[in-house]
Amino acid sequence: MTDQSTPTPEDLDAVAQQLGREPRGVLEIAYRTPDGRPAVVKTAPKLPDGTPFPTLYYLTDPRLTAEASRQESAGVMRGMTERLQQDEDLARAYLAAHESYLAERDAIESLGTDFTGGGMPERVKCIHVVMAHALAKGPGVNPFGDESVVLAARADGGKLCGTAIPADWPGIDEGDEQ
Repeated sequence: MTDQSTPTPEDLDAVAQQLGREPRGVLEIAYRTPDGRPAVVKTAPKLPDGTPFPTLYYLTDPRLTAEASRQESAGVMRGMTERLQQDEDLARAYLAAHESYLAERDAIESLGTDFTGGGMPERVKCIHVVMAHALAKGPGVNPFGDESVVLAARADGGKLCGTAIPADWPGIDEGDEQ
């Protein structure tokens, strides 16, 4: 979950293949799948050309990006945002995720904004961002990221569990859907 490492040329080649373009501003491989593939990169707050890039953790593995897109298409974000408005503890946890994301990014380089991505902390607008954040930092940091990882592990007969997602991620074996 937090197997962060300096990217090797082979890692950057793999990420380029995953993205279909050369990766930009990669600082670390923030998460590798259980089958060994780079899946989340940690990116610089500013790209090499100086363009601000507030997305600190970027999901690259096509299996995971496809699943994040499926969740978005299924309206998962809407339900998450509704629960965020109704559950104070959940709202506090999501705010804490936003604050830790912002502090980590600002420790690298401040962009002079409190925008973190994914809609944090008021709403959920990008499953890709919250899933990448959860996979990079491990369970318990981003509640909606954790939830999206569990949904991904359970989807399609569990084919991503143990290959793209750790089989021991909390909540995967719990019976009720999130």
